[in-house]
Formats: sequence, structure tokens, C-alpha cells
Amino acid sequence: MGVEFIGMIGTQAASEIHPPRGPVIDVDYVRRFAQAHEQSGFDRILIGYFSNGADGFVVAAYAAFVTKRLRLMLAHRPGFVAPTLAARKLATLDHFSGGRLAVHIISGGDDNDQAKDGDLLPHDERYARTDEYVEILRRIWTADQPVDHEGKYYSFRRSSPEVKPLQKPYPPIYFGGSSGAAIAIAGKHADVYALWGEPLEEAARTIAMVKASAARHGRTVRFSLSTRPILAPTEAAAWDRARAIIERIHQIRGGAAATPRKEPQAVGSQRLLAAAAQGKVLDQRLWTEVAAATGARGNTTALVGTPEQVAESLMAYYDLGVTTFLIRGFDPLEDAIDYGRHLIPLVRREAARREGPASREAAG
Repeated sequence: MGVEFIGMIGTQAASEIHPPRGPVIDVDYVRRFAQAHEQSGFDRILIGYFSNGADGFVVAAYAAFVTKRLRLMLAHRPGFVAPTLAARKLATLDHFSGGRLAVHIISGGDDNDQAKDGDLLPHDERYARTDEYVEILRRIWTADQPVDHEGKYYSFRRSSPEVKPLQKPYPPIYFGGSSGAAIAIAGKHADVYALWGEPLEEAARTIAMVKASAARHGRTVRFSLSTRPILAPTEAAAWDRARAIIERIHQIRGGAAATPRKEPQAVGSQRLLAAAAQGKVLDQRLWTEVAAATGARGNTTALVGTPEQVAESLMAYYDLGVTTFLIRGFDPLEDAIDYGRHLIPLVRREAARREGPASREAAG
């Protein structure tokens, strides 16, 4: 199977070390960002969901328009678009992208952020709604006759299944969430389950839980890991760069004393903070200081070292069963180009070597 690399694009130049600059929707930047990922050998790009961000459906459509082979992963939060309409919107985007779409289902881990778009359901109920929502998507995408549904969160009569995805039976479903409720739903619906950049031992434990959840439904699941590689020609230079990154973050946030103390609601963030409490560096080069400094709001742990060292660390997760790596940098556009030059080819070659001659031929 080899490995899959996913990048992430935004509509504005920004990161933890770069305050937002330029227009909120910089069309030329989106074009250059998407094309840089395609030219750098990424398989997909993630278009994230943000309560203060641009409409992901439109951004994804534009990214598809300005690329040729690069696949898309659209983050989507159930609850804001009716599932009947979402099924048609996603199927339509799959056609206009040439069958390049995947959907990343995110139920939402923070009550306050959900409330910004009008969702007032508590955490576990959001996952119960997601269960019903994804089941509806799959039914409509595969139905031959109009669909009726009477559930706790949605009811409709004779929803049309005419607008079907180009991919059969439907686009891949990626799934995020680390709570017990999330893992139960992931086992039922996910094609790919996404982990944060946790230590190897924790990642192995999560993978085992998701596999057990999927087995209860007679399913198998692939696994993705999200991390922030920090590369340099030497290990010492990579750590120098990491120290410059954390110093810049503290400078922007008002100093190390400004580090947030309130525990985040998202279980995945809680787990990253628990890992950070164990040490600044785990498993040789899993760097946790950014997670500690920012409250672990999302993908905030990094692998630090030379391209060869970081590739070796990624392969340790590969040996646990991870076949997708979602990577993005603190200098987002420049790092995407750098990963394509120095990191992605190393990991692909090593994965092909481990999988045998047929896989090496497929990897080029």
C-alpha cells in the first residue's frame, strides 16, 4: 500500500510563529500553497474547518481547479449543514474534482467553539449526532430509491439519491476524535482514523482501541498521524530551529508565563498536554513544548532532526500500523516545499523497501 502524505493549506499566510498577514482570503496564496503541495509530492491536502475561517467547500473547489492530481480532504463538522444537503454537496465536489475528494469528519471538541456557529449540544451528544449523520450520508450515497429517515437528530422523507459521488461507493471517510465516544463511532464509520502526534506507546494503545472498535462492526481501519516536522541538515541545527520557534511563540503570546493553564475540553488535546508533562522530548525526537505553550490546540507536537532522523521516527509509527502522515510546518509554504525535497522521498523509499519488490516498483 505504501504511505500517504497529507498537507494542509490555509487562505492566509499564518502559523504559531507568523501572525496573520495579508487578506483573510488571499486567492493567490491559496493557489501557490496548493500547487506547492502538488509539486512536492503530497497525496492530499487538508482544508480545515474553523469557526472564523473561509467556507471549506469553496476553498476545496478552488484548490481542485488549480491542481491536476492532488487529492483533497475536506474537514466537515456535522450539525451545520443538513446531512441530505451535505451528501449532495460532497458528491458534487467529488465530481468537479475528478474523484479526488475525501471528507474528514470532526464532531467538535470545544463547546465554546461549536457555539460560535450555533451548535449547543454537549460533547457526547455531538458524537451521537455524528453517528446518525454519517450513517445518513452513506445511505444516500449508496441508495437506489428515495431515502426516508426518522432519527433522534434528523428526520426527512424521500430524500433523493440521484446525485452520487464519482468514487464508489463514496469518498473516503477520515475521522478525528480521541474520547471513548469518538473511538466507538470511528470503529463504525471511519476508513481512516486520525491520531495526533502522540508518543509511540500512546499511539499503539489508541490504534489497538480503534481496531477493536472496528472489529465489533466487522470492519478494518487505516491510521493517520499528524505531526510538525522540523528539519535541518544537522540535528544540532534542527534543535536550534526548534528553540527559535518556541522563543518566537512565547514572544507572540507575551512570554512563557502566558502559557495557558485552563485544560482544553478536547480529549486529544488533553492527551498531548499529558505527554508534554512527561518531558519536552519523548521517543528521542518527539518535541512537546509547542503543545504545552499553546494548550495543544490541534496538531502541535513536532519531530525534530535531520530528514533521515525524522523519516526514521515516522517509520516507527509506520511499524505500529500508521500509513498516512499529515505533516505541516511552522513556515507553512516553505516547509511544504522542503518536505517534498528532503523528507517525503525518504519515507516512501523506506516503506517500499519494507513492503517488498512490488511496492518498490509502485513507489518509483
